[in-house]
Amino acid sequence: MRIFQGWTAFVRVAGGVALAAALVLNNGIAVAQMATVRVGLTNVSSDAGFFIADKKGYFKQEGLNVVFTGFNSAAKMVAPLGAGQLDVGGGTAAAGLYNAIARGINVKIVADKGSIPPGYGYTSVLVRKDLVDSGKFKSFADLKGLKVAVGAEGTATASALNEALKKGGLKYSDVQVMSMGFPQHLMALANKAIDASMTNEPTVTQALQKGVAIRFAANDTFYPNQQVAVVLYGDEFIKSHPAIAKKFMRAYIKAVRDYNDALKDGKLAGANADEIISILTEYTLIKDPDVYRTITPHGTNPDGKVNEASLKKDFQFYKEQGLIVGNVSVEQALDNSFAEAVLKELGPYSRRGQ
Repeated sequence: MRIFQGWTAFVRVAGGVALAAALVLNNGIAVAQMATVRVGLTNVSSDAGFFIADKKGYFKQEGLNVVFTGFNSAAKMVAPLGAGQLDVGGGTAAAGLYNAIARGINVKIVADKGSIPPGYGYTSVLVRKDLVDSGKFKSFADLKGLKVAVGAEGTATASALNEALKKGGLKYSDVQVMSMGFPQHLMALANKAIDASMTNEPTVTQALQKGVAIRFAANDTFYPNQQVAVVLYGDEFIKSHPAIAKKFMRAYIKAVRDYNDALKDGKLAGANADEIISILTEYTLIKDPDVYRTITPHGTNPDGKVNEASLKKDFQFYKEQGLIVGNVSVEQALDNSFAEAVLKELGPYSRRGQ
């Protein structure tokens, strides 16, 4: 496994799926070749399926040499995916993704990467503690007029905020929405630059531990099963290398099933949790295993299925905000065929030990 630091190093390996000789020798003769698959990621916990498949050798078992390339945001992966310089990517199904597809950049949503099943509210509405302690904030309706931070406009957290506002009989325009990275939410809450936020873990837990905010509601309570992050395939990968794309999906689904085995009672506390936490601390920027034991983890469908209803709800919100430009639909962005083909081979998920 190799992670390239920055675009300059990345473009050296651009140009479609490559074949790299696996120098497994028998009497001096190479007996196997491995297909190189380039994967864009943001090195966050929802990349767990990629990391587990790499660490546990699932990619190698499929004859794949997977090269990870780090990006600051998922939005920056879309163009290289469309150009065949990346094969696989992962990020939010944001307004920008649909706009890129409308412009003719052919990428497809092929599997779940991060979602919010009941009990796993990875994203939460945080409210400044002083507002709650003073009694000024008691319900969703009290969000009216407040400064509320999201990760970025036109993303899943913005749509989740919209669903939270509906619980208080409010519209998105009834609050002052501010966009900033999730780690910045912590400082903004502490400095009273914002009143509330729609924030992802681990910043949620950090805010609670520092006493600057309370978790008013986790998003599994007001928007259960939201599709937050997805696996993307580039058009060249799908059309020119469908067999390799299926092998990648098979390894990925095996890995997310291992991840699901580690989930228990809203925590990474299942039978193999220590193994999965070890992998996450190795591959992500969070090096303290206790952080992963403390936070509420994201969910990932163990059969690879995306929640199409959630994608459509978020898409409609983006349209209402005027963020979708061009003629495009959720159906146009979806390709379930690889996950469905693998599911026929592996059968439905069954938790380890059952």
